[in-house]
Order: sequence, then C-alpha cells, then structure tokens
Amino acid sequence: MESTPSPSSPFELVSSALGRYIPRGGAAAAAGPADAQGDRAARERVPDDPEAGRQEQILGAVNLDRDLRITRCNLDAPVFAGLDAVIGSPFIDLLPPGDVPAVTRRLRQVLDTGEAHVARIQRLRRADGSELVVSLSILPAAVPQEGLTVSVIAMATRLHLYAAETAIGTSLDIGETAQSLAESLLAWGDVAAVDLDYAVWTGEGVSEQARGRIRLRRAALVPDRAWPEGYVTPGDDLPGDASRLLAQAVRRDDAPQAIVIPDREAVERVLGNPRVMRALVPGDRSAGVACIPLVLEGTPPVVLGVAEVWRRSDRPFRDSELFDLQELVARTAHHVDLARQHQREHTQVLALQRRLLPRTGGDTVEIASVYQPATPDSAGVGGDWVNSFPLPDGRTALVVGDVVGHGLGAAATMGQLSMEARALLSAGLAPDEVLEHLDETVTLLDDAESGLAAGYSALGSTCCIAVYDPVSHHVALSSAGHLPPVLVPPDGRAGPLAVRPHPGLGAEFALREPFHVHSFAAPPGSLLALYTDGLVEDPAVPIDEGIGRLADTVSAVHPWDALQQAARHVVSVLAPARQRDDVTLLLARMIGYREGDTATWRLPARDDAPERARALVSALLRRWHTRDDTRHTVLLLVSELVTNAVRFATGPVTVRLIRAGHGLLCEVGDTGNGRPRLGRGGLLDDGGRGLYVVHRLTTRWGVRWTDTGKVVWAEVVR
Repeated sequence: MESTPSPSSPFELVSSALGRYIPRGGAAAAAGPADAQGDRAARERVPDDPEAGRQEQILGAVNLDRDLRITRCNLDAPVFAGLDAVIGSPFIDLLPPGDVPAVTRRLRQVLDTGEAHVARIQRLRRADGSELVVSLSILPAAVPQEGLTVSVIAMATRLHLYAAETAIGTSLDIGETAQSLAESLLAWGDVAAVDLDYAVWTGEGVSEQARGRIRLRRAALVPDRAWPEGYVTPGDDLPGDASRLLAQAVRRDDAPQAIVIPDREAVERVLGNPRVMRALVPGDRSAGVACIPLVLEGTPPVVLGVAEVWRRSDRPFRDSELFDLQELVARTAHHVDLARQHQREHTQVLALQRRLLPRTGGDTVEIASVYQPATPDSAGVGGDWVNSFPLPDGRTALVVGDVVGHGLGAAATMGQLSMEARALLSAGLAPDEVLEHLDETVTLLDDAESGLAAGYSALGSTCCIAVYDPVSHHVALSSAGHLPPVLVPPDGRAGPLAVRPHPGLGAEFALREPFHVHSFAAPPGSLLALYTDGLVEDPAVPIDEGIGRLADTVSAVHPWDALQQAARHVVSVLAPARQRDDVTLLLARMIGYREGDTATWRLPARDDAPERARALVSALLRRWHTRDDTRHTVLLLVSELVTNAVRFATGPVTVRLIRAGHGLLCEVGDTGNGRPRLGRGGLLDDGGRGLYVVHRLTTRWGVRWTDTGKVVWAEVVR
C-alpha cells in the first residue's frame, strides 16, 4: 500500500485536500462514464437547479504546472458555467486582459517563494465576455506534486455583501471608500462608477438641495482601462445636464430610489444629448444601467451621490439583483458619510497647519519648511506646527512644536499655542519666559472642566523656541521636551545642540524646573534644522541614530543650494514613504547684517551720555549718507532714549544702530527692570514727554527684556 507524505504546513494540508477534491484525470474524466452509485452521488452533489447549485457549491479548484498551464480542475458547478478551464490551456486565459500582468506576477511569486497568496477578490472571464467575481487563493501544490493549486470561491450574494461591506469600511479616505464600493458593485455588471455630490467630495455638509441643483463629481470607476475621449473618469465633474438628470432620477417624488434604463436605445431617449451620452455611456455596445442613490436616512433623506452599474443589455437586471444592489449601497452609505466627515476635518486641520507654516524669511535669515501629513488611514492630521517670523526689533523667531494627538482637538491647541508664542515673542519676552506662559496655557486647557471633560489632553506637548540676533550672530534657544535642533556651522561639522532636557508642557507630574536658555554662536552661513519626531523616529533604530542621520543629511546641503529644494530632499531621504506620524522640518540659513550696516557703543550712565551718543550717531549717519531730516529725527530719538536710561536706570548704557532695508533701527539698553509706559503728558509739563516724542517720531517702538535689563528699540524710515 502506497503511503502519502503528510503535509508539513497548513497550506500543504489545504493543497492536499483540494488535490483530493479535484477529480483524477481532470474535468474530462469527471464528466466520463461512472458506475450507477457514482452517478447518483454526482447528481446529489451538483443539483439540476442552477439557483440551488449556486447556493450549495461555490468552491472550485485548479492545478497548474510550472508553466502556469491547467493540469486538473474542478469547476463543474453551475456557478462556474461559462469558464473555459481546458486541460493544457494557460490559466491566464480565464483572466480579463487588464488583470493578466498582476495575477501572473503573483502566480510566479508563489512558485518562487513557496509562500501562499490567500483570499484576493478577482474577476474571471466567461466565454461570453461576462465576468464572475471570485475569491482567489494561490497555494504551492502539496508534495509530491509540483506547481500550484488555485482555489476559486464564487462570491455568493450573502458572502459578497458581507465581504464588500467589510472592505468598504476599512478606510476614512473618501476616494478609497468610493473605489471600494465601485469594486464591490462590479460583481453585478461590467462597469461600475460612483458619483458623489461635490459637497461630499470636498467634505462639506449636504442638506436639502433644491431639485436639479446637485453637482456631481466622479469619485471612482472600475475596471481600470483606457476610456474613450469625453468619458467622465475619476476627478472629473459630470456635465450639468447629466447632473440634473441623475438628480431628478434619484430624487423622484422627493424620495430617493433606484432606476433602471434597460438598453442603449432607452438611454439615448432619456439622455438625448450626444455629449452627455459620451460622458456617461462606457462604450458603443448596447448596455443598460442601474442607478442606485447613496442615501443617508433621515427626514428628509439626504442624497450623497449615485452609484451606476452598467452591463450588456442582453443581461437585464433581475429584481433580486436590484434588491441586492440597493442593500449593498444602503449598508455602505454611512461609510461614505464618515469619510466625508473625516475629509472635512482633515481639510480644516490641514488648512490651519499650512497657515502656520513660515511664508518667507527676511534679509537676515533664509527660511524653508516642509510639512508632510501622516498617511490617510491614520487618525488624521496631527498637531505638528512650525513657524518663523521677524520680530519688531530686527531679530527672527523660529518655533517648532508637537501637540499630543490628532484631529481638531490637537489643531485647536496647536493654533492657540502658536499664536500665543508669536504674541509673547513680539512683546519682547525671552524664549524661556514664553515657554513658562505656554506651560500655564496647556495646564489651563486640560483642567477638569475644559480639557479632560472633552476627552482630549494636550499634556506633554513639546515646543522649541529659537531667537536669532542678526547683529551679534547669536541664537537664544529654549526647549520644553522637544528633540534637540541640529546646527551646521560654516565649517560643515553638523551635530545636535546640547540642550538641557526638560519635561513637556503642562507636565505637572514631573519635578518642575525653570526653563533653560541655551545660547550659541551662529555665524553667517550657519544652517539650523528644527524638526518634529516624525522625521527621525524609526521603531527599528534608536532615536539618537535617527538624529545622527538627520545631521549627516543636513550637513550635505551646499551653501549655494536652494534652501526649499534642500529641505524637500532631506525629508525624501529620511522619510521616503508616508509615516504614521506627521513629518515637519524647518531649515534656517543665517545671513545676518553686514558689518558696515551696524554700530554699537557702550557709554557710562553719566549726564553727558546723551551728548556723546548724539555725536557718535551723527558721525555714523553722515558716513551712511542719511538724509538731513532723517538724521535730525534719529538724533532726537537717541537723545530721548539715552536720557531716559540715565535718569531711570543704573549701570552702563548700550546704543546700537542698524541699517535695515528702508529703515533705521535704534536700540538703547540699560540695566533697569522697569517697563517704560507711554503717558499723556502736556507740552508744558516738566517730564513724561520722552516716550511721547518717541511714539510720534517712529513707525513702531517697543521693549524687550535681557538677562541684564531691558532694551528699548524704535524704527524710523530712512
């Protein structure tokens, strides 16, 4: 007695079982003479009633040799009628031409690797040109046979409805959702399309459109093939006549309902317009169409769009098929609406995020930024934010942050923190002071009433603030739990900055310490990279290695390279594929002021300081060939500011003059900690007029705080 080797894997077990299921000698042998008992068993296994056969037997199997030719098969059930699985013929003869390359590649892959390819929805081509939707699995043939065993499961109506609904609900991307629906509908026809209301496509709300005013855009179309010129393909708007026609069809009597147009002649009578025919009818052959509205139940019901199933007119739609089509579309309409809501939220958050991105740099720093949102099947756009803006006193602020979470909650926190940081920096606060305020803001956002009760927490969000002084070529930086920036000095030796670690914002559970200010030199030509963790994090490697890769990539940026192009290149190298987290990068190339455009003097706080300051500034303005009226204004301005510094503060007085663009920036620093305030002193008052004069002479003025005191700055037009 010959022994059969035992299968060594589950797939070999299945292959062996399928091999015993296929009649020896192929389909022809199965159809040959048999004894009476065998005949009776065969009749019991394959009923005469085609409908009964469709329900009872939906499994078939085919054996292939290494040349992908059929050696044995069992596709005799009525559900497989019309499939010409001839012994010795290539298996690809059963496939639609457009599917041959992909399926052949999968067959060869299973032959080469021995790894099964299981349960993929596939269409098989009948001899009459129609198609059968099946679940196709490719397995290595069981030992001692060679080649492949292909199992074919015909998608019975109930099974197909379940599989289709499951597949359609797996994505929150509206295009992918529509595509999944169209692919499922193809089981009932030769061409399937999904047309959505324009408001659904853009994520807007849909409600009670006036009759005939609906605008439709094609969201999905299957199969993927070359379509004739003028035919509406995904992304195209349907012609106005077609939109009105379909709108009236699906909203007939104010109740959405399916309609069927049985053949081409009837389609021509209904459409009437050759241009609309070219846009909607998928070919020249006579075909009928079933139009099924995508409806959200309600009072009144809301139509999201319409699904179209086209097939040859010699295969009219049966009532049972229309019922199944309506059931599938009704089951999945809410998935389309969920995708619409996600699209709306995604669009709003992305618009906010784009608005926060830096627009341009200035004369003293060049800015480039890249924001790459997470994959569409993630929880939505994240809380990454990056900003760069010139401060009123000539410095430049660079800010990057990462708010915990995704979606509108993270976006709202992101927008609030970004705007608050900008306002505080513009008001003259130092980076560490700004982080202290942001820390308090996050704590307030997450108190029991306003934050946690809403089901969202921003605790632990991170932020890094850098302020670049283009005169001293120094950067002051503070970080709250953020990854360290990478600095590339002019000599090209890149590396992360040694920033003292600090917990994230609102981290009350941690030991609270003051935010540290890290100051470092950034000579002209230096490149500073600020980023979020999505750019450098990889579960397979330590975070330090990811930061090192970033430093190596940024150090390769040439000083002459266009910075925006360089930023895109850095992101493409480090994050070539879409990530589960957002990717954000800000590159800042330091330029600074030319040496001849700035001057700084340090004067003792004596009564003659205003006079000495006027003499020094006057000589410089003459060398700069400044207009007389501008020179007089600047001299009066410097005199008032230095007088105030000597009168109300102690220690030395620093005077700095900067020639920037079309203006002159005057700065006077002292060691006092009082805040100058503009009063309403009269012309005859003994004091209080200094800041009033400053206010009237300048385009803008303000105060910023330093480690040793304060600086009052003012800008005038040259």
